[in-house]
Amino acid sequence: MNNGKVELRKANGSLIRTIGSGDAINADISNDGSLILVTTVKGKVELRKESGSLIRQIGNGDAVSAKFSGSEILVSTTKGKTEVRKESGSLIRTI
Repeated sequence: MNNGKVELRKANGSLIRTIGSGDAINADISNDGSLILVTTVKGKVELRKESGSLIRQIGNGDAVSAKFSGSEILVSTTKGKTEVRKESGSLIRTI
């Protein structure tokens, strides 16, 4: 994270690319490195390809963070709940 943008870097620290529009507060990358979750200041979760292109937005706009858990996505909300979602964005359950 740098000035609200997500920096994708190699293991040696060199910059690959910058992702986002400057409103990111949290980011996570999938185990295989092909997908990136970006949580914005507006509470939106963006699922992006490694190239940075947007696949879809996930959730209802009240997210404070999101991370991958295997093939599922865990979204922490402002209400203190955790939503378990599929990559498609559909809700599996709320914890």
